Amino acid sequence: MSYLFTSESVSEGHPDKVADQISDAILDQFIAFDPQSKVACETLVTTGQVIVAGEVKSKAYVDLEKVIREVINNIGYTRSEYKFVGDSCGILTAIHEQSPDINMGVERTRPEDQGAGDQGMMFGYATSESDDLIPLPLFLSHRILMEMAEMRREGDVISYLRPDSKSQVTIEYDDAHRPKRIDTIVISTQHDPFEQDNEVMLSKIRSDIKTILLPRVFDNCSDSIRKLFNNDIKFAINPTGRFVEGGPHADTGLTGRKIIVDTYGGKGAHGGGAFSGKDPSKVDRSAAYAARHIAKNLVKAGVADELLVQLSYAIGVADPVGIYVNTYGTSKVGLSDHEISRKINELFELRPFHIEKNLKLRNPIYFETAAYGHMGRSHSTVKKSFPSNGHNGGVSLEKEVELFTWEKLDRVADIRTEFKL
Repeated sequence: MSYLFTSESVSEGHPDKVADQISDAILDQFIAFDPQSKVACETLVTTGQVIVAGEVKSKAYVDLEKVIREVINNIGYTRSEYKFVGDSCGILTAIHEQSPDINMGVERTRPEDQGAGDQGMMFGYATSESDDLIPLPLFLSHRILMEMAEMRREGDVISYLRPDSKSQVTIEYDDAHRPKRIDTIVISTQHDPFEQDNEVMLSKIRSDIKTILLPRVFDNCSDSIRKLFNNDIKFAINPTGRFVEGGPHADTGLTGRKIIVDTYGGKGAHGGGAFSGKDPSKVDRSAAYAARHIAKNLVKAGVADELLVQLSYAIGVADPVGIYVNTYGTSKVGLSDHEISRKINELFELRPFHIEKNLKLRNPIYFETAAYGHMGRSHSTVKKSFPSNGHNGGVSLEKEVELFTWEKLDRVADIRTEFKL
């Protein structure tokens, strides 16, 4: 029997994502100048105000105010009517040193003995239903908002867009869990006030979304996804009728409050730990990336069409205390899920030091993860610049780094050999 499944995304201008981006931009600055920095940085944004708090152990100096204002301005909060502006918002920082009780469980005489920075369970998930091996409703929700952000920056096709927006896609699946069609698309976008009345304004926004934005999304999809678009899609576009006030003025934002948007849109599972603002010694982040890397490579290798990996850790302990696998009955290798988990333990090094090393996580790669999802993104190599601001020895840095290393399909051959595929 067919069923409906829904996932949502939020834009870089959403208050929670503003907070995430500030936290990760600060993390990148510390790691750029001191790769061994230990950072746990939380951000709150509200009307005209940014509050940053957390724990840091680092040899680097970061001009927090400069970083925060650059992030906010680059997102697009540059006009006084937004009541939250990068150049003029108040900034309060409350950063202190990491607890030595935590640090002693992480840092060891031999680096490879590094313990996990916290206890907990982390999940990785992959599914063959989209090109990026993430759930299709989430894939489309992200793509809608990424395209909208691009159009907002272009400014000439749809000129009234403001930074805050949300999307939601509902897809009908058949009884074999295969996507059949797009059932509903929900889009709410902040916008400039119109001189016309609300009905004229709303009609214009709805028309532009359907005739300009969505065709651009459609054109950038694969043929298999295009087939899911149909004339019977139900739309809810700015369903409240008006969305002029938005961003941190309309809704307080906090780091780590969009963990389902960041991962798999409600499919698979989530251990509860947020990512942004945390250096990779925190397994909430690094082990979640490692689990995604495992799940994606196993699905691509043909072990299963859908696969969930859980890794669990104890604070201060290097080896995971548990590895769990669920293939949802889609396994193609004639092994139980438990037997697959044992092979994962043999194929992948899952101690925190080795996760950091193999995925190149001690690099300033985190700002790019803080909007439009940490999973299902394109692996790429880029150059990033970090000004010294008169500190850190007075030397500015330009670093070539790999983004989204956990999305690489670099273990497919090994897996196929091990599983005799």
